[in-house]
Amino acid sequence: MSQPKVLLVGYNGANNTGSEALLTSDIADVRAVLGPDVPITVPTLNPANLRRYVKEGPALRIAPIPTIYPWALRRLVAEHDLILLVEGSTYMDTWTSAMLWAYLWTTHCAHAMGKSCVAYAVDAGALSPANRRLVRREASKTDLIITRSQAAADRLHACGVTAPIAVTADNAFTFQAAPADEGWVQERWPAAREGLVGLALVNFFQWPIVMRPWGRRADCYKWPYYYSVSPERRRATARLAAGYAALADCLAREHDKPVALICMEQLDEPFARQVLEHMAHADRARVFSSREYHASQMAALLCSLDLLMTSRYHACVLSLAAQVPQLAVGHDLRLRTIYDELGLTNEWFVDPHAQDPCASLGERVERLMADPSRVRERLRRGYEEHLRQARGNRALLRAFAQDRGWEVAA
Repeated sequence: MSQPKVLLVGYNGANNTGSEALLTSDIADVRAVLGPDVPITVPTLNPANLRRYVKEGPALRIAPIPTIYPWALRRLVAEHDLILLVEGSTYMDTWTSAMLWAYLWTTHCAHAMGKSCVAYAVDAGALSPANRRLVRREASKTDLIITRSQAAADRLHACGVTAPIAVTADNAFTFQAAPADEGWVQERWPAAREGLVGLALVNFFQWPIVMRPWGRRADCYKWPYYYSVSPERRRATARLAAGYAALADCLAREHDKPVALICMEQLDEPFARQVLEHMAHADRARVFSSREYHASQMAALLCSLDLLMTSRYHACVLSLAAQVPQLAVGHDLRLRTIYDELGLTNEWFVDPHAQDPCASLGERVERLMADPSRVRERLRRGYEEHLRQARGNRALLRAFAQDRGWEVAA
């Protein structure tokens, strides 16, 4: 029996609260199964950001990779024995095809080199016809795919993926805010003691990110990746910001609630500040960005809310521990799927492309503010079930390691 070298490939170091919570839980699982000294490598485009929450040491290495990643990922796969795909948005191109291709390329290299490869509690979503063919061909080469919903497994089967698939839940459900971080928002912003409403916002109109040789600096995510832009998209963004600002003003004016504009990823911050600039009661709102606050602080913030309106999947996940009443405006299938599982879709899910979504959202907010108890029991049951299933990820990893003849912790 031997101890494998483990490579964790995901959306690491992006100042993204969900990915940060996910990676923290994944590292804990790997160490619990393979021992505290198992060698782990975490590749990233942004090593400085990753070092905010991952501590390097003899058993953990951060590996910087370039934006043109194929050869760097191929080299890292060659150096390791167990490859774990740990990004939730593994099999989808909602955000960008570039990430999808990175995960499929990693799988391709692992298969070609005879390395063990597991997709660890991941999701599947919308795909273009060309990407569906790629997923069918390359994802089928994975030794084991663990999806975090039955719907994700069904989407992969529909694509024709033939790899073994197990269904559990998102590993971020096992992440908990540190006790020292509880109450930090109220300490820094006394107005939050009056009862805080959170808006976790996404500008749907800047996605997907596409590859270009050049473009405006303001539209660049990280060269050569640029946001989708056009005059119509900019006008749509302005309308969306104004709609959210009107909602936030109503919460401040009619309900006397301070409003947290929550940026679950650093790149959400410009849009949140655009919303703030549109507000008539901007003094009653503050921006909380993952650029400034780590996952434990952001999870504590989410759990302290009286109500959450979210367009971010992991804002939903991390607030469920406190059964925070919530509703969603969602443009990717992950958020829609978990709302289906929680039984919230019919009443509390808004399609961002519907006619005047902010008006529909405002009416739902009023109903939920009037009677938040109508969703708490569903949230409690949903949280307990998702947490139970998420704890099964570790058991699946242990069984996989034992099957490969690797030494596992007692």
